[in-house]
Amino acid sequence: MTDQEVQGWYFTRFEERVPAEPVPASAARDFVFQALAVLAGTLGVRYLAWRWTVLNPDAVAFSIVVAAAETLAFAGAALFFLSLWRTEDPPARPAPATVNEIRDVPLPADRPLRVDVLITTYGEPVELVRLSVRDALKLTYPHPITLRVHVLDDGRRPAVQAMAREEGAAYLTRATNLGYKAGNLANGLEQTDGDLVVVCDADTRPFPRLLEDTLGHFRDPRVAWVQTPQWFYDVDPGTRLPDWLAARAGRAGRALGRCAEALVGPVAVGADPLGCDPQAFYDVVQRCRNWCNAAFCCGAGSIHRREAVMEAALKGFAARISAETAPFTARVPDPALRADLAAVLTAQAARRIELTPFKFHVSEDIYTSLTIHADADRRWRSVYHPRVLTRMLSPQDLTAWSIQRFKYACGTLDIAWRDNPLRLRGLSPWQKLMYGATIYAYLAPLWTVPLLLAPLAYFFAGVTPVRSFDITFFAHFVPFLVATRLAVLVRAWSVPTWRSEQFHLSAFWLHLRALAHVVTRRHIHFVVTPKIAPGRRSLALVSPHLVLLAATAVGIAYRASLVSSDAPEAVSAAFVSNVFWSLHNALCFAPFIAAAFTVRRRMGAEGVAS
Repeated sequence: MTDQEVQGWYFTRFEERVPAEPVPASAARDFVFQALAVLAGTLGVRYLAWRWTVLNPDAVAFSIVVAAAETLAFAGAALFFLSLWRTEDPPARPAPATVNEIRDVPLPADRPLRVDVLITTYGEPVELVRLSVRDALKLTYPHPITLRVHVLDDGRRPAVQAMAREEGAAYLTRATNLGYKAGNLANGLEQTDGDLVVVCDADTRPFPRLLEDTLGHFRDPRVAWVQTPQWFYDVDPGTRLPDWLAARAGRAGRALGRCAEALVGPVAVGADPLGCDPQAFYDVVQRCRNWCNAAFCCGAGSIHRREAVMEAALKGFAARISAETAPFTARVPDPALRADLAAVLTAQAARRIELTPFKFHVSEDIYTSLTIHADADRRWRSVYHPRVLTRMLSPQDLTAWSIQRFKYACGTLDIAWRDNPLRLRGLSPWQKLMYGATIYAYLAPLWTVPLLLAPLAYFFAGVTPVRSFDITFFAHFVPFLVATRLAVLVRAWSVPTWRSEQFHLSAFWLHLRALAHVVTRRHIHFVVTPKIAPGRRSLALVSPHLVLLAATAVGIAYRASLVSSDAPEAVSAAFVSNVFWSLHNALCFAPFIAAAFTVRRRMGAEGVAS
C-alpha cells in the first residue's frame, strides 16, 4: 500500500490529536470517596438485611432469585469500591543512564541499557505495521542506549519482511503459531537480549518520550513491568452536553447542560459510539491498584524487565517438570535408582515441555502478571504509569468490539478456572482482592439476567419480588442508590464512565456465552481484533436485546391496560417502578443497538473513509 493510500485511511484525520493529561491524584478526593463508599456499603447492607425479610409470599421462588441477584450485585459493587480505594501515582524518577542503575546486583562492567521493542503482527496491513515501526524508531532517550525494533510476524509474510528491512528494523518469525501472541513474544525473547522489553501490537504507535518517562521506575530493582494507558486516538470525542445544548437553546441550554453534568459527570453527545474508550478502566481502575502492587499488564504499551519474565518462566518450567516426574519417582524406594530415574524423566520432560516466558493463553498479559506477582521469593512489583505514552486504533464496528471483549471475558474466566487467584500462594490479600474483582466483573450475567427479566414477570403475570413497592421500600433502596452514584462520580471525577456502564450491562449476553464457553471447557481461540476493515452491521449480536426490549414494550402496554385509574397505590407504584427500571435498561441498550445498525469508517473505492 502506498503513502497516498495510507493518507486515505480514516484515522489520518486524528493524527494531530493529543491525549489529555491525567487528573492529579488528590488525598482529599480519596477521603470523600472512601466516606461515600463506606456510606453506600452500610446502606446496602441495611437494604439487603431488610430486603430478605419482605420476600413476596405469593411468589417465593421468584422473590428469592431476585433477592439473590441483588445480593450478588451488591457484592460486585463492594468489590469494585474496594478496588478503587486509593489513588497513588508512582513518583517520577530520572531515566537510568546505565544497566547497573536498574539492577540489584551490579555487573562487573557497566554498560548502556539495551531495550528491545517487540511489535507483534499476524495479518494486519503492512503499511499499518510500518507506521508503528517508524514511531518506535523515533523513541528518544537522554543517555546512550542500545535500541532495537523487532517485527514479530506470525503471518510469515515476505511483504512484512521487506518492510522491516526498508525501515531498519529486525524481522523475526517462526515455523508455527504455537501459543498465538504469547508464543510469538516468547520467540522474540529467545532471539533478543535486551535488559528491558517494550511490547507493542501491530497498531501500537509509541510517543517519543515513552522510554524517557517510564524507565526511571526500573531504578527499583523489584519492578517487573510498567504498564502505560492504552489510548484509542481515533475514538469520536463527541460534543460536550453544555455546548450541544447551547447550540440549540442558547444560554439556558448551556446552564441546563452544566447542571446535568454536575449530577451525572461529563457527558459528550455522540462520543465513543462503540463504547471502546478505555479511559475509565485505565484512569480509574488501573490507577487505583498502584498502592497495593496489583496493577496488571494489559499487553500493548507495557515495558518488562527481561529478568523477571524469564525467571518466572524458568520457575514455571521447573514446576511443570517436577509435577510430571514426581508421581513416577515417588514409587522407587532406592535413593540411587530414584535419582537416576528422575534424571532420565526430567530430560525427557524438558524436551517436550515448552518454556513460556509469556503464558501460552488467550489472555497472556494478565496471566503472566498473575504468575509474576505470585512469586513469593522475589515479590516483584508492577507500576501503572498514568500518562498516555502510546496510541492505538479502536475496534471499528460492533463485531470487532465483540471479538475483543469475548476474548477478554473467556481469558479472564479461564484463568479463574485454572489458577484462581484466591487460592494462589504468593499473592497478598489485596492482590487477591484486586484480581478477584476483575474476575467477578465477568460473572455479572449471574445477577444482571434475573434483574433484566424481573420486570417481565410483573408486566405479564403481575408478580413482584417484594410484598409491595411502598414508601418503606423506597426509603431503604433510594439512599443506597444515591450514595453509590455519588461515590462513583467522586472517584471518576472528570473521567466519563456512563458509556462504559452502558456497554457493560449490554454485554450480558456476550459474558453469558463466555461463561458457558469456559464452564463447558470449550477451546478458546485467539482471534486478532480487526484493525482496518469496512464497518459491518452486526444485528445478530443485538438480537437478545431487541427481543428483550420488544417483550418489555408489549408487557408495559399489557399491564397498562389492566391498571385502572382507581387502582391501589401499591399497584401503581409497582407499575411505575418496573417501567422506570425498564427504561433504564433501554437507555443502556440504546447505544449498543445503534452501534450494530451503524456502519462506521467504511472505506470507499478511493480509499477514503466515509
